[in-house]
Amino acid sequence: MFYWIAESFGFEGFWNLFRYITFRSGAAVMTALFLGLWIGPGMIRWLASKQGKGQPIREDGPASHLLTKRGTPTMGGLMILIALTVSTLLWARLDSLFIWTCLFVTLGFALIGFSDDYNKVSKGNHKGISGKVRLLLEFAVAGVACWMIADRTDTTLYLPFFSFGLEMGPFYILFAAFIVTGFGNAVNLTDGLDGLATMPVIIAVLTFALIAYLVGNTRFSDYLGILYVEDAGELVVFCLAIIGACLAFLWYNAPPAAVFMGDTGSLALGGALGTVAVVVNHELVLLVVGGLFVLETVSVIVQVASFKLTGKRVFKMAPIHHHFEAMGWAESTVVIRFWIVSIVLALAGLATLKLR
Repeated sequence: MFYWIAESFGFEGFWNLFRYITFRSGAAVMTALFLGLWIGPGMIRWLASKQGKGQPIREDGPASHLLTKRGTPTMGGLMILIALTVSTLLWARLDSLFIWTCLFVTLGFALIGFSDDYNKVSKGNHKGISGKVRLLLEFAVAGVACWMIADRTDTTLYLPFFSFGLEMGPFYILFAAFIVTGFGNAVNLTDGLDGLATMPVIIAVLTFALIAYLVGNTRFSDYLGILYVEDAGELVVFCLAIIGACLAFLWYNAPPAAVFMGDTGSLALGGALGTVAVVVNHELVLLVVGGLFVLETVSVIVQVASFKLTGKRVFKMAPIHHHFEAMGWAESTVVIRFWIVSIVLALAGLATLKLR
């Protein structure tokens, strides 16, 4: 909105600042941060008053969670969504298709997650809506978004460490939708400890904010030998809005958490991250940068497959963060060490930009 106002003034004087993505991105992160901090206390009180016993706790999870996390309200992702959406609408260029596509996936996944959370809270059970129904809805939302994105970019899957890609044609849309849906659920699986998912999301989104800036700049994309995507740089504003909103949420989600983001937030954030990766044509780099989320997902797949085939479990508990808790690691130890892993993976992902 502010870009449009500045444009109406001809970007003269003070309004010239609004032409720059860097200025609007900095404003977006601060707007989302302060808005999230401002609405946080009221949002938490409202959620607590509506939910009574709070988020249902898995009985097959760590026994300590039944004592330490019972009664904590969920759906705190609403706080994140309000902050990032308002900030994005204020500071991004509203004629950008990529901005609207990312918001479409973010809010679409959030609505699916909200329905899941509502079912859990209202029924007092950790099982929400049917997994098949949820995946179908997510894939439908992601498919529409990826079709819109592919219409503006191309249908080539670009490979890390190489300067060429694989032309996939219409199959690219299916693959891209799978990436978006997969990361929505991967972040959802990671959201099991106070602050565990939030900081890795911040790290991954910050990494892709940099990638979006490079991909959207002709000079940098030519120098690095990566595909130039016109208007991709505008996603930096969206990414920084996510970071500001997540930092505000982390203020209240830090141990001991006053609120959980729930599927409302985790599905939305994972979907947003996947969509940004598709726009900038760095889907495979996302598997590196978001390697922690991939690991969490693989641990669940391996655990389920092993138990069904052999009757034995590979991990003490899945997802893998619960495995380390069962080994005796303190919750804060697991969280901080996983944050460190996320930073290392982000640096590894950035390295692929030049190693070609």
